[in-house]
Amino acid sequence: MSRRESAANASSSGVAPRRSSAGSRGAGRTAAEEQNRRGRVGSSRGAGGGWREPAGATAEAAAAGGRREPPLCFGVKNDVVGAVIGRDIIEFQPSVGTDTSTSDSVTEDQPLIDWDQIREDALKWEKKKWADLPPIKKNFYIESATTSSMSQVQIDNWRKENFNITCDDLKDGEKRPIPNPICKFEDAFQSYPEVMENIKRAGFQKPTPIQSQAWPIVLQGIDLIGVAQTGTGKTLSYLMPGFIHLDSQPLAREQRNGPGMLVLTPTRELALQVEAECSKYSYSDLKSVCVYGGGDRDGQIQDVSKGVDIIIATPGRLNDLQMNNFVNLKSVTYLVLDEADKMLDMGFEPQIMKILLDVRPDRQTIMTRGGPLLGSYAKAVSTVKQNIIITTEEEKRTHIQTFLENMSPKDKVIVFVSRKAVADHLSSDLILRHISVESLHGNREQSDREKALENFKTGKVRILIATDLASRGLDVHDITHVYNYDFPRNIEEYVHRVGRTGRAGRTGMSITLITRNDWRVATELINILERANQSIPEELVLMAERYKANKLKREMEKKMGKPQGKPQKFH
Repeated sequence: MSRRESAANASSSGVAPRRSSAGSRGAGRTAAEEQNRRGRVGSSRGAGGGWREPAGATAEAAAAGGRREPPLCFGVKNDVVGAVIGRDIIEFQPSVGTDTSTSDSVTEDQPLIDWDQIREDALKWEKKKWADLPPIKKNFYIESATTSSMSQVQIDNWRKENFNITCDDLKDGEKRPIPNPICKFEDAFQSYPEVMENIKRAGFQKPTPIQSQAWPIVLQGIDLIGVAQTGTGKTLSYLMPGFIHLDSQPLAREQRNGPGMLVLTPTRELALQVEAECSKYSYSDLKSVCVYGGGDRDGQIQDVSKGVDIIIATPGRLNDLQMNNFVNLKSVTYLVLDEADKMLDMGFEPQIMKILLDVRPDRQTIMTRGGPLLGSYAKAVSTVKQNIIITTEEEKRTHIQTFLENMSPKDKVIVFVSRKAVADHLSSDLILRHISVESLHGNREQSDREKALENFKTGKVRILIATDLASRGLDVHDITHVYNYDFPRNIEEYVHRVGRTGRAGRTGMSITLITRNDWRVATELINILERANQSIPEELVLMAERYKANKLKREMEKKMGKPQGKPQKFH
Protein backbone atom coordinates (compact mmCIF):
# COMPACT_ATOMS: atom_id res chain seq x y z
CA MET A 1 0.00 0.00 0.00
CA SER A 2 1.35 3.44 -0.91
CA ARG A 3 1.79 6.23 1.61
CA ARG A 4 -0.99 8.23 -0.08
CA GLU A 5 -3.42 5.29 0.23
CA SER A 6 -2.38 4.78 3.86
CA ALA A 7 -3.07 8.45 4.63
CA ALA A 8 -6.48 8.29 2.97
CA ASN A 9 -7.47 5.18 4.94
CA ALA A 10 -6.33 6.73 8.20
CA SER A 11 -8.30 9.87 7.43
CA SER A 12 -11.50 7.95 6.76
CA SER A 13 -11.22 6.18 10.12
CA GLY A 14 -10.96 9.47 12.03
CA VAL A 15 -7.26 9.19 12.92
CA ALA A 16 -4.71 11.81 11.87
CA PRO A 17 -1.86 9.98 10.12
CA ARG A 18 1.77 10.50 11.02
CA ARG A 19 3.63 12.26 8.24
CA SER A 20 7.28 11.88 7.25
CA SER A 21 9.63 14.18 5.42
CA ALA A 22 8.79 12.46 2.15
CA GLY A 23 5.56 11.91 0.24
CA SER A 24 3.00 14.62 0.89
CA ARG A 25 5.64 17.07 2.15
CA GLY A 26 7.67 16.70 -1.01
CA ALA A 27 10.92 14.90 -1.53
CA GLY A 28 12.97 18.02 -2.08
CA ARG A 29 13.19 19.02 1.63
CA THR A 30 16.67 18.77 3.12
CA ALA A 31 17.44 16.96 6.37
CA ALA A 32 18.13 20.29 8.12
CA GLU A 33 14.79 21.69 6.98
CA GLU A 34 13.00 18.59 8.19
CA GLN A 35 14.73 18.77 11.59
CA ASN A 36 13.80 22.47 11.89
CA ARG A 37 10.18 21.68 11.02
CA ARG A 38 10.00 18.96 13.67
CA GLY A 39 11.52 21.27 16.26
CA ARG A 40 8.86 23.91 15.61
CA VAL A 41 5.98 21.47 15.75
CA GLY A 42 7.31 19.81 18.88
CA SER A 43 7.84 23.17 20.55
CA SER A 44 4.36 24.31 19.63
CA ARG A 45 2.85 21.14 20.98
CA GLY A 46 4.72 21.47 24.24
CA ALA A 47 3.83 25.08 24.85
CA GLY A 48 0.41 25.08 23.28
CA GLY A 49 -1.21 22.33 25.32
CA GLY A 50 -1.00 19.35 22.91
CA TRP A 51 -2.23 20.81 19.62
CA ARG A 52 -3.05 18.18 17.02
CA GLU A 53 -4.07 18.43 13.41
CA PRO A 54 -7.68 17.47 12.73
CA ALA A 55 -8.42 14.18 11.07
CA GLY A 56 -8.11 14.33 7.32
CA ALA A 57 -6.11 17.54 7.32
CA THR A 58 -2.94 15.78 6.18
CA ALA A 59 -4.45 14.38 3.04
CA GLU A 60 -5.92 17.76 2.14
CA ALA A 61 -2.55 19.46 2.64
CA ALA A 62 -0.86 16.82 0.54
CA ALA A 63 -3.35 17.26 -2.26
CA ALA A 64 -2.83 21.01 -2.20
CA GLY A 65 0.91 20.56 -2.09
CA GLY A 66 1.15 23.22 0.61
CA ARG A 67 2.53 23.37 4.14
CA ARG A 68 0.05 23.75 7.08
CA GLU A 69 1.23 26.07 9.84
CA PRO A 70 0.58 25.34 13.53
CA PRO A 71 -1.62 27.78 15.55
CA LEU A 72 -0.10 31.07 16.59
CA CYS A 73 0.83 31.17 20.30
CA PHE A 74 0.82 34.25 22.48
CA GLY A 75 2.67 35.37 25.57
CA VAL A 76 0.37 37.83 27.36
CA LYS A 77 1.43 39.91 30.38
CA ASN A 78 -1.77 41.70 31.24
CA ASP A 79 -5.38 40.77 32.00
CA VAL A 80 -6.48 40.69 28.34
CA VAL A 81 -6.22 37.37 26.51
CA GLY A 82 -6.56 37.34 22.71
CA ALA A 83 -6.72 34.71 19.98
CA VAL A 84 -5.96 34.64 16.26
CA ILE A 85 -7.89 32.58 13.73
CA GLY A 86 -6.23 32.00 10.38
CA ARG A 87 -2.80 31.42 9.00
CA ASP A 88 -1.58 34.96 8.53
CA ILE A 89 0.24 36.77 11.31
CA ILE A 90 -1.78 39.85 12.23
CA GLU A 91 -0.17 42.87 13.83
CA PHE A 92 -2.09 44.07 16.90
CA GLN A 93 -1.97 47.58 18.30
CA PRO A 94 -0.60 46.89 21.82
CA SER A 95 -2.60 48.35 24.68
CA VAL A 96 -1.06 50.29 27.55
CA GLY A 97 1.00 48.05 29.80
CA THR A 98 0.82 45.14 27.35
CA ASP A 99 3.83 43.04 26.46
CA THR A 100 2.53 40.78 23.71
CA SER A 101 4.81 38.63 21.62
CA THR A 102 3.86 36.83 18.44
CA SER A 103 6.06 33.99 17.40
CA ASP A 104 5.89 30.99 15.16
CA SER A 105 8.03 29.12 17.63
CA VAL A 106 7.51 29.22 21.38
CA THR A 107 9.91 27.68 23.84
CA GLU A 108 8.54 25.29 26.44
CA ASP A 109 9.57 27.43 29.43
CA GLN A 110 7.76 30.57 28.18
CA PRO A 111 4.46 31.08 30.09
CA LEU A 112 1.36 31.89 28.07
CA ILE A 113 -0.15 34.03 30.84
CA ASP A 114 1.65 35.93 33.56
CA TRP A 115 -0.78 35.23 36.44
CA ASP A 116 1.33 37.13 38.96
CA GLN A 117 1.00 40.26 36.87
CA ILE A 118 -2.74 39.70 36.51
CA ARG A 119 -3.15 39.38 40.28
CA GLU A 120 -1.05 42.48 40.84
CA ASP A 121 -3.14 44.44 38.33
CA ALA A 122 -6.34 43.20 39.98
CA LEU A 123 -5.15 44.37 43.40
CA LYS A 124 -4.23 47.76 41.98
CA TRP A 125 -7.64 48.05 40.35
CA GLU A 126 -9.39 47.04 43.58
CA LYS A 127 -7.39 49.58 45.57
CA LYS A 128 -8.16 52.32 43.05
CA LYS A 129 -11.86 51.39 43.04
CA TRP A 130 -12.27 52.11 46.77
CA ALA A 131 -9.61 54.84 47.14
CA ASP A 132 -11.93 57.86 47.16
CA LEU A 133 -14.60 56.56 49.54
CA PRO A 134 -15.08 58.32 52.88
CA PRO A 135 -13.96 56.62 56.12
CA ILE A 136 -16.37 54.53 58.18
CA LYS A 137 -17.13 55.03 61.85
CA LYS A 138 -18.09 51.77 63.55
CA ASN A 139 -17.72 52.01 67.33
CA PHE A 140 -20.69 53.65 69.08
CA TYR A 141 -20.76 51.62 72.28
CA ILE A 142 -20.47 53.15 75.73
CA GLU A 143 -20.42 50.39 78.33
CA SER A 144 -22.51 51.11 81.40
CA ALA A 145 -21.11 50.82 84.90
CA THR A 146 -23.48 47.94 85.63
CA THR A 147 -22.29 45.95 82.63
CA SER A 148 -18.58 46.59 83.17
CA SER A 149 -18.80 45.54 86.83
CA MET A 150 -20.09 42.03 86.04
CA SER A 151 -17.75 39.28 87.24
CA GLN A 152 -16.89 36.30 85.06
CA VAL A 153 -18.99 34.06 87.32
CA GLN A 154 -22.01 36.33 86.84
CA ILE A 155 -21.46 36.38 83.08
CA ASP A 156 -21.18 32.57 82.88
CA ASN A 157 -24.30 32.10 85.01
CA TRP A 158 -26.26 34.58 82.91
CA ARG A 159 -25.33 32.82 79.66
CA LYS A 160 -26.18 29.43 81.12
CA GLU A 161 -29.58 30.60 82.35
CA ASN A 162 -30.40 32.28 79.04
CA PHE A 163 -30.57 29.40 76.57
CA ASN A 164 -27.00 28.40 77.37
CA ILE A 165 -25.55 31.08 75.08
CA THR A 166 -22.04 30.39 73.80
CA CYS A 167 -19.67 32.98 72.30
CA ASP A 168 -16.45 32.48 70.38
CA ASP A 169 -14.00 34.73 68.57
CA LEU A 170 -13.40 33.39 65.05
CA LYS A 171 -10.51 35.75 64.33
CA ASP A 172 -7.15 34.10 63.72
CA GLY A 173 -4.36 34.78 66.15
CA GLU A 174 -4.83 36.32 69.56
CA LYS A 175 -8.43 36.10 70.75
CA ARG A 176 -10.33 39.26 71.66
CA PRO A 177 -12.32 39.48 74.89
CA ILE A 178 -16.05 38.84 74.41
CA PRO A 179 -18.09 41.90 75.50
CA ASN A 180 -20.22 41.41 78.60
CA PRO A 181 -23.96 40.96 77.97
CA ILE A 182 -26.31 43.80 78.87
CA CYS A 183 -29.28 43.17 81.16
CA LYS A 184 -31.33 46.32 80.49
CA PHE A 185 -32.02 48.42 77.41
CA GLU A 186 -30.40 51.40 79.10
CA ASP A 187 -27.11 49.52 79.32
CA ALA A 188 -26.83 49.57 75.52
CA PHE A 189 -28.73 52.70 74.45
CA GLN A 190 -28.38 55.15 77.33
CA SER A 191 -26.79 57.66 74.93
CA TYR A 192 -29.48 57.23 72.25
CA PRO A 193 -32.81 58.59 73.54
CA GLU A 194 -34.61 58.06 70.21
CA VAL A 195 -33.91 54.32 70.38
CA MET A 196 -35.11 54.20 73.98
CA GLU A 197 -38.30 56.00 72.95
CA ASN A 198 -39.00 53.37 70.29
CA ILE A 199 -38.42 50.57 72.79
CA LYS A 200 -40.78 52.09 75.35
CA ARG A 201 -43.42 52.66 72.67
CA ALA A 202 -43.22 48.97 71.68
CA GLY A 203 -43.75 47.92 75.30
CA PHE A 204 -40.68 45.71 75.65
CA GLN A 205 -39.74 44.88 79.24
CA LYS A 206 -36.20 43.57 78.79
CA PRO A 207 -33.87 42.48 75.98
CA THR A 208 -34.06 38.95 74.64
CA PRO A 209 -30.95 36.80 75.22
CA ILE A 210 -29.58 37.26 71.70
CA GLN A 211 -30.13 41.02 71.91
CA SER A 212 -28.37 41.19 75.27
CA GLN A 213 -25.25 39.55 73.87
CA ALA A 214 -25.35 40.86 70.29
CA TRP A 215 -25.83 44.58 70.92
CA PRO A 216 -22.53 45.14 72.81
CA ILE A 217 -20.69 43.35 70.00
CA VAL A 218 -22.37 45.01 67.02
CA LEU A 219 -22.30 48.50 68.56
CA GLN A 220 -18.51 48.20 68.78
CA GLY A 221 -18.32 47.65 65.02
CA ILE A 222 -17.34 43.99 65.30
CA ASP A 223 -18.58 41.57 62.64
CA LEU A 224 -21.02 39.01 64.06
CA ILE A 225 -22.49 35.61 63.22
CA GLY A 226 -25.66 35.14 65.27
CA VAL A 227 -27.49 31.82 65.62
CA ALA A 228 -31.00 31.85 67.05
CA GLN A 229 -34.43 30.45 66.31
CA THR A 230 -37.16 32.68 64.93
CA GLY A 231 -39.11 34.68 67.47
CA THR A 232 -36.10 35.48 69.66
CA GLY A 233 -35.66 39.08 68.52
CA LYS A 234 -32.72 38.55 66.17
CA THR A 235 -34.10 41.11 63.68
CA LEU A 236 -33.87 43.94 66.21
CA SER A 237 -30.46 42.66 67.27
CA TYR A 238 -29.06 44.07 64.02
CA LEU A 239 -31.64 46.77 63.16
CA MET A 240 -31.20 48.95 66.26
CA PRO A 241 -27.38 49.15 65.98
CA GLY A 242 -27.83 49.65 62.24
CA PHE A 243 -29.95 52.76 62.79
CA ILE A 244 -27.25 54.26 65.01
CA HIS A 245 -24.52 53.26 62.54
CA LEU A 246 -26.28 55.00 59.63
CA ASP A 247 -27.10 58.18 61.50
CA SER A 248 -23.61 58.60 62.97
CA GLN A 249 -21.39 58.35 59.89
CA PRO A 250 -19.00 61.26 59.17
CA LEU A 251 -20.48 61.80 55.70
CA ALA A 252 -23.98 63.29 55.67
CA ARG A 253 -26.72 61.02 54.33
CA GLU A 254 -27.53 63.47 51.53
CA GLN A 255 -23.99 63.11 50.15
CA ARG A 256 -23.74 59.31 50.10
CA ASN A 257 -25.49 58.75 46.74
CA GLY A 258 -26.92 55.42 47.84
CA PRO A 259 -28.09 53.27 50.75
CA GLY A 260 -25.97 52.85 53.84
CA MET A 261 -27.54 49.61 55.10
CA LEU A 262 -28.26 46.49 53.04
CA VAL A 263 -30.20 43.51 54.40
CA LEU A 264 -30.30 40.36 52.24
CA THR A 265 -32.91 37.68 52.95
CA PRO A 266 -33.65 34.32 51.29
CA THR A 267 -37.38 34.90 50.66
CA ARG A 268 -39.71 37.77 49.87
CA GLU A 269 -41.79 36.99 52.98
CA LEU A 270 -38.81 37.46 55.26
CA ALA A 271 -37.82 40.60 53.35
CA LEU A 272 -41.30 42.08 53.85
CA GLN A 273 -41.22 41.13 57.53
CA VAL A 274 -37.86 42.86 58.08
CA GLU A 275 -39.11 45.92 56.20
CA ALA A 276 -42.20 46.04 58.43
CA GLU A 277 -39.99 45.94 61.53
CA CYS A 278 -37.76 48.62 60.04
CA SER A 279 -40.73 50.92 59.42
CA LYS A 280 -42.17 50.31 62.87
CA TYR A 281 -39.14 51.73 64.70
CA SER A 282 -38.61 55.12 63.09
CA TYR A 283 -35.18 56.66 63.66
CA SER A 284 -34.00 60.03 62.33
CA ASP A 285 -36.35 59.78 59.34
CA LEU A 286 -34.38 56.91 57.82
CA LYS A 287 -36.02 55.70 54.61
CA SER A 288 -36.23 52.01 53.76
CA VAL A 289 -37.43 50.08 50.71
CA CYS A 290 -38.11 46.39 50.12
CA VAL A 291 -36.83 44.92 46.84
CA TYR A 292 -37.92 41.37 45.96
CA GLY A 293 -38.78 39.16 43.00
CA GLY A 294 -42.43 38.88 42.07
CA GLY A 295 -43.15 42.46 43.12
CA ASP A 296 -43.61 45.59 41.01
CA ARG A 297 -40.14 45.99 39.48
CA ASP A 298 -40.78 49.45 38.04
CA GLY A 299 -42.20 50.64 41.35
CA GLN A 300 -39.19 49.29 43.22
CA ILE A 301 -36.82 51.05 40.80
CA GLN A 302 -38.68 54.33 41.34
CA ASP A 303 -38.50 53.93 45.13
CA VAL A 304 -34.76 53.29 44.99
CA SER A 305 -34.13 56.20 42.61
CA LYS A 306 -35.84 58.62 45.01
CA GLY A 307 -33.10 57.98 47.56
CA VAL A 308 -33.15 55.47 50.41
CA ASP A 309 -31.03 54.75 53.46
CA ILE A 310 -31.89 51.06 53.90
CA ILE A 311 -32.54 48.38 51.28
CA ILE A 312 -34.06 45.05 52.32
CA ALA A 313 -33.85 42.66 49.39
CA THR A 314 -33.78 39.15 48.05
CA PRO A 315 -30.53 38.38 46.16
CA GLY A 316 -32.09 37.74 42.75
CA ARG A 317 -33.99 41.01 42.38
CA LEU A 318 -31.21 43.12 43.88
CA ASN A 319 -28.73 41.48 41.50
CA ASP A 320 -31.04 42.43 38.64
CA LEU A 321 -31.17 46.10 39.68
CA GLN A 322 -27.43 46.12 40.36
CA MET A 323 -26.45 44.71 36.96
CA ASN A 324 -28.70 47.25 35.23
CA ASN A 325 -27.23 50.18 37.21
CA PHE A 326 -30.46 51.05 39.00
CA VAL A 327 -28.84 50.93 42.44
CA ASN A 328 -25.46 52.04 43.78
CA LEU A 329 -24.11 49.74 46.48
CA LYS A 330 -20.72 51.41 46.97
CA SER A 331 -22.21 53.54 49.75
CA VAL A 332 -23.20 50.48 51.85
CA THR A 333 -21.24 50.38 55.12
CA TYR A 334 -23.53 48.06 57.13
CA LEU A 335 -24.34 44.68 55.57
CA VAL A 336 -26.70 42.03 56.98
CA LEU A 337 -27.09 38.50 55.59
CA ASP A 338 -30.25 37.32 57.35
CA GLU A 339 -30.58 33.51 57.37
CA ALA A 340 -27.40 33.23 55.33
CA ASP A 341 -27.44 29.44 55.51
CA LYS A 342 -30.84 29.30 53.86
CA MET A 343 -29.71 31.62 51.04
CA LEU A 344 -26.81 29.28 50.30
CA ASP A 345 -29.09 26.23 50.45
CA MET A 346 -31.33 27.91 47.87
CA GLY A 347 -28.41 28.45 45.49
CA PHE A 348 -28.04 32.22 45.87
CA GLU A 349 -24.26 32.16 46.28
CA PRO A 350 -23.50 33.49 42.74
CA GLN A 351 -25.91 36.41 43.18
CA ILE A 352 -24.54 37.21 46.63
CA MET A 353 -20.95 37.18 45.35
CA LYS A 354 -21.87 39.59 42.53
CA ILE A 355 -23.58 41.90 45.02
CA LEU A 356 -20.54 41.91 47.31
CA LEU A 357 -18.29 42.99 44.44
CA ASP A 358 -19.90 46.43 44.67
CA VAL A 359 -19.98 46.67 48.48
CA ARG A 360 -16.89 48.21 50.05
CA PRO A 361 -14.66 45.58 51.72
CA ASP A 362 -14.22 47.50 55.00
CA ARG A 363 -17.96 47.37 55.76
CA GLN A 364 -19.41 45.93 58.95
CA THR A 365 -21.04 42.56 58.33
CA ILE A 366 -23.73 40.76 60.35
CA MET A 367 -24.79 37.21 59.50
CA THR A 368 -27.68 35.35 61.11
CA ARG A 369 -28.68 31.73 60.99
CA GLY A 370 -32.36 31.00 61.47
CA GLY A 371 -32.25 27.48 62.85
CA PRO A 372 -30.88 26.57 66.27
CA LEU A 373 -27.81 24.45 66.81
CA LEU A 374 -28.17 20.85 67.96
CA GLY A 375 -27.11 21.71 71.48
CA SER A 376 -29.95 24.22 71.79
CA TYR A 377 -32.80 22.02 70.56
CA ALA A 378 -34.30 21.31 73.97
CA LYS A 379 -34.41 24.96 74.98
CA ALA A 380 -35.79 25.98 71.60
CA VAL A 381 -38.99 23.95 71.97
CA SER A 382 -39.39 23.85 75.74
CA THR A 383 -42.41 26.20 75.64
CA VAL A 384 -44.34 23.92 73.26
CA LYS A 385 -46.34 20.81 74.14
CA GLN A 386 -45.41 18.32 71.41
CA ASN A 387 -47.82 15.56 70.42
CA ILE A 388 -46.76 12.72 68.10
CA ILE A 389 -49.32 10.61 66.22
CA ILE A 390 -48.20 7.41 64.46
CA THR A 391 -50.47 6.88 61.46
CA THR A 392 -50.59 6.04 57.73
CA GLU A 393 -50.75 8.24 54.64
CA GLU A 394 -54.37 7.23 54.08
CA GLU A 395 -55.43 8.29 57.59
CA LYS A 396 -53.78 11.73 57.56
CA ARG A 397 -56.81 13.54 56.10
CA THR A 398 -59.07 12.11 58.79
CA HIS A 399 -56.71 13.22 61.57
CA ILE A 400 -56.41 16.82 60.41
CA GLN A 401 -60.11 17.20 59.63
CA THR A 402 -60.98 16.01 63.13
CA PHE A 403 -58.48 18.44 64.65
CA LEU A 404 -59.64 21.46 62.63
CA GLU A 405 -63.32 20.79 63.26
CA ASN A 406 -62.65 20.83 67.01
CA MET A 407 -60.65 24.07 67.05
CA SER A 408 -61.86 26.80 69.38
CA PRO A 409 -62.67 30.24 67.89
CA LYS A 410 -59.51 31.70 69.47
CA ASP A 411 -57.13 29.08 68.10
CA LYS A 412 -54.81 29.94 65.21
CA VAL A 413 -52.96 27.09 63.46
CA ILE A 414 -50.36 26.78 60.74
CA VAL A 415 -50.34 23.45 58.88
CA PHE A 416 -47.01 22.44 57.34
CA VAL A 417 -46.92 20.24 54.24
CA SER A 418 -44.00 18.98 52.17
CA ARG A 419 -45.13 19.92 48.66
CA LYS A 420 -47.04 22.68 46.89
CA ALA A 421 -49.50 20.20 45.38
CA VAL A 422 -50.36 18.86 48.83
CA ALA A 423 -51.04 22.41 50.03
CA ASP A 424 -53.44 23.02 47.12
CA HIS A 425 -55.25 19.69 47.44
CA LEU A 426 -55.60 19.92 51.21
CA SER A 427 -56.85 23.52 51.16
CA SER A 428 -59.37 22.73 48.39
CA ASP A 429 -60.64 19.72 50.31
CA LEU A 430 -61.11 21.76 53.50
CA ILE A 431 -62.86 24.61 51.66
CA LEU A 432 -65.33 22.09 50.21
CA ARG A 433 -66.03 21.07 53.80
CA HIS A 434 -66.79 24.73 54.62
CA ILE A 435 -63.56 25.20 56.60
CA SER A 436 -62.02 28.62 55.90
CA VAL A 437 -58.28 28.32 55.11
CA GLU A 438 -55.48 30.12 53.28
CA SER A 439 -52.53 28.49 51.51
CA LEU A 440 -48.99 29.77 51.11
CA HIS A 441 -46.46 28.35 48.66
CA GLY A 442 -44.11 29.41 45.89
CA ASN A 443 -46.48 28.84 42.96
CA ARG A 444 -48.98 31.44 44.13
CA GLU A 445 -48.85 34.99 42.80
CA GLN A 446 -47.07 37.44 45.08
CA SER A 447 -50.24 39.49 45.60
CA ASP A 448 -52.13 36.32 46.61
CA ARG A 449 -49.38 35.36 49.04
CA GLU A 450 -49.39 38.78 50.66
CA LYS A 451 -53.18 38.70 50.95
CA ALA A 452 -53.07 35.23 52.52
CA LEU A 453 -50.50 36.39 55.08
CA GLU A 454 -52.51 39.51 55.88
CA ASN A 455 -55.71 37.51 56.38
CA PHE A 456 -53.88 35.10 58.68
CA LYS A 457 -52.16 37.81 60.71
CA THR A 458 -55.34 39.82 61.24
CA GLY A 459 -57.34 36.73 62.19
CA LYS A 460 -59.73 36.92 59.24
CA VAL A 461 -58.59 33.37 58.52
CA ARG A 462 -57.28 31.25 61.38
CA ILE A 463 -55.86 28.31 59.42
CA LEU A 464 -52.82 28.63 57.14
CA ILE A 465 -51.47 25.74 55.06
CA ALA A 466 -47.86 26.36 54.04
CA THR A 467 -44.66 24.84 52.76
CA ASP A 468 -41.43 25.35 54.70
CA LEU A 469 -39.83 27.69 52.19
CA ALA A 470 -42.88 29.94 51.81
CA SER A 471 -43.24 30.27 55.58
CA ARG A 472 -39.72 31.68 56.02
CA GLY A 473 -40.01 35.08 57.66
CA LEU A 474 -43.55 34.44 58.88
CA ASP A 475 -43.76 36.33 62.16
CA VAL A 476 -47.14 35.85 63.85
CA HIS A 477 -46.99 35.90 67.63
CA ASP A 478 -50.45 34.50 68.42
CA ILE A 479 -50.16 31.10 66.69
CA THR A 480 -51.55 28.57 69.16
CA HIS A 481 -50.93 25.35 67.21
CA VAL A 482 -48.46 23.98 64.68
CA TYR A 483 -49.69 20.96 62.72
CA ASN A 484 -47.02 18.94 60.90
CA TYR A 485 -49.12 17.18 58.28
CA ASP A 486 -45.90 15.99 56.62
CA PHE A 487 -42.67 15.53 58.54
CA PRO A 488 -39.93 17.92 57.32
CA ARG A 489 -36.72 17.00 55.52
CA ASN A 490 -34.60 17.05 58.67
CA ILE A 491 -34.89 17.38 62.42
CA GLU A 492 -33.62 20.96 62.42
CA GLU A 493 -36.55 22.02 60.23
CA TYR A 494 -38.88 20.28 62.70
CA VAL A 495 -37.57 22.50 65.50
CA HIS A 496 -37.93 25.54 63.26
CA ARG A 497 -41.58 24.65 62.59
CA VAL A 498 -42.41 23.99 66.21
CA GLY A 499 -40.81 27.31 67.12
CA ARG A 500 -43.60 29.12 65.26
CA THR A 501 -45.75 28.72 68.35
CA GLY A 502 -44.95 29.30 72.01
CA ARG A 503 -43.30 32.65 71.21
CA ALA A 504 -42.92 35.91 73.10
CA GLY A 505 -43.48 34.26 76.48
CA ARG A 506 -46.54 32.27 75.40
CA THR A 507 -47.03 28.51 75.37
CA GLY A 508 -48.12 26.52 72.35
CA MET A 509 -48.91 23.06 71.05
CA SER A 510 -47.68 21.04 68.08
CA ILE A 511 -49.19 17.95 66.47
CA THR A 512 -46.98 15.85 64.23
CA LEU A 513 -48.14 12.99 62.00
CA ILE A 514 -45.53 10.24 61.57
CA THR A 515 -45.72 7.38 59.08
CA ARG A 516 -43.39 4.46 58.50
CA ASN A 517 -41.79 6.50 55.71
CA ASP A 518 -40.41 8.81 58.42
CA TRP A 519 -38.73 6.11 60.51
CA ARG A 520 -35.23 7.40 59.63
CA VAL A 521 -35.82 10.46 61.89
CA ALA A 522 -37.40 8.54 64.77
CA THR A 523 -34.23 8.39 66.88
CA GLU A 524 -33.47 12.11 66.48
CA LEU A 525 -37.07 12.99 67.25
CA ILE A 526 -36.94 10.93 70.43
CA ASN A 527 -33.82 12.84 71.51
CA ILE A 528 -35.64 16.15 70.98
CA LEU A 529 -38.64 15.00 72.96
CA GLU A 530 -36.48 13.72 75.81
CA ARG A 531 -34.54 16.97 76.13
CA ALA A 532 -37.78 18.95 76.21
CA ASN A 533 -39.31 16.58 78.81
CA GLN A 534 -42.08 15.52 76.43
CA SER A 535 -43.95 12.21 76.44
CA ILE A 536 -42.68 9.67 73.90
CA PRO A 537 -45.15 7.26 72.24
CA GLU A 538 -44.22 3.60 72.47
CA GLU A 539 -44.84 3.21 68.73
CA LEU A 540 -42.14 5.81 68.04
CA VAL A 541 -39.62 3.89 70.16
CA LEU A 542 -40.44 0.67 68.28
CA MET A 543 -40.10 2.50 64.97
CA ALA A 544 -36.62 3.74 65.95
CA GLU A 545 -35.55 0.25 67.02
CA ARG A 546 -36.79 -1.29 63.76
CA TYR A 547 -34.96 1.31 61.72
CA LYS A 548 -31.72 0.67 63.61
CA ALA A 549 -32.08 -3.09 63.16
CA ASN A 550 -32.86 -2.72 59.46
CA LYS A 551 -29.93 -0.35 58.96
CA LEU A 552 -27.56 -2.77 60.73
CA LYS A 553 -28.87 -5.63 58.61
CA ARG A 554 -28.27 -3.72 55.37
CA GLU A 555 -24.76 -2.78 56.48
CA MET A 556 -23.94 -6.41 57.26
CA GLU A 557 -25.32 -7.54 53.89
CA LYS A 558 -23.26 -4.91 52.15
CA LYS A 559 -20.16 -5.99 54.04
CA MET A 560 -20.71 -9.65 53.25
CA GLY A 561 -21.26 -8.84 49.61
CA LYS A 562 -17.82 -7.24 49.17
CA PRO A 563 -15.33 -9.22 46.98
CA GLN A 564 -12.74 -11.16 48.97
CA GLY A 565 -9.00 -10.77 48.57
CA LYS A 566 -7.17 -7.71 47.36
CA PRO A 567 -9.37 -4.86 46.15
CA GLN A 568 -9.37 -4.29 42.42
CA LYS A 569 -7.66 -1.25 41.05
CA PHE A 570 -9.58 0.91 38.64
CA HIS A 571 -7.95 3.32 36.22
